[in-house]
Amino acid sequence: MSKQLTKAEEQIMQVLWELKIASVKEVIEQLPEPKPAYNTVSTIIRILETKEFVGHKPKGRGYEYYPLIEKAEYSNESLHKLMDGYFGGSFKSMVSFFMKENKMDIQELESILKEVNKNKES
Repeated sequence: MSKQLTKAEEQIMQVLWELKIASVKEVIEQLPEPKPAYNTVSTIIRILETKEFVGHKPKGRGYEYYPLIEKAEYSNESLHKLMDGYFGGSFKSMVSFFMKENKMDIQELESILKEVNKNKES
């Protein structure tokens, strides 16, 4: 998966990841005000299908849409692109940046380290 999502596409994917399967109308219901037009959401979903992020199946006179890519998979790849593009591929540089810029305290860092160690053991 090397395709990136636009902000609008990502917003639609967030809804589909949450709902697992939904019609265009159901997606629109979950979006914040002001609600986008039906045709706008339908077009974005078709673009997501072209990018192979979304699949569909017939339901009644329309379709239901579902994610083909897991949220964790997309998040992981996006994070790696961020790390490669801005931090020379260095996780240490990225964490250091976020610690400085977001004034992360030692408890938060310890919590992150515990997660990293737990995942290494798995």
